[in-house]
Amino acid sequence: MSNSVYHIPVDSISGQTVDLDQYQGKVLLIVNVASKCGLTPQYEGLEKLYQVKKAQGLEILGFPANNFLAQEPGSNDEIQQFCSLTYNVSFPLFAKISVAGEDKHPLYQALITAQPTRIGEGPWWKDLVDYGLTPNEPPEVLWNFEKFLVNKQGEVVARFAPDMTADHPEILAAIEAELAK
Repeated sequence: MSNSVYHIPVDSISGQTVDLDQYQGKVLLIVNVASKCGLTPQYEGLEKLYQVKKAQGLEILGFPANNFLAQEPGSNDEIQQFCSLTYNVSFPLFAKISVAGEDKHPLYQALITAQPTRIGEGPWWKDLVDYGLTPNEPPEVLWNFEKFLVNKQGEVVARFAPDMTADHPEILAAIEAELAK
């Protein structure tokens, strides 16, 4: 189980330490989220996907992060309220963490190490540069709403670019393949 993310402690958005091993046997889509990003409307698609697939064993885990242009400035309580009221999010949210830089959370260190390359690296990265932004270089997390797919054994099996939405055919196919195993 050395390649598993299950051994990494995280905190729920309400502050309790959570063991990811409670998700053993589930397929996980781990997403770094933000409330003030151009991609924030992806919450809607993530919640829709969660509603459709949770009975089949999919869990979406949202990790708020303020690493990109301070686009997640709120407290954990504010984030939870925003997600609930604005997007009716019911999938699990966790305490705000860092997903890049010196203070990167151990979960994201493990995710990036296990899957250093993104699927779907498209023109969006260039759009960030054109806006005068400096996105992180691979293997670092590029921006908010990057997605990591974790199999039922807790192993990272895929990584998707931030601008790939939850209903993207490649993401759906990868999730279906893992759920079927």
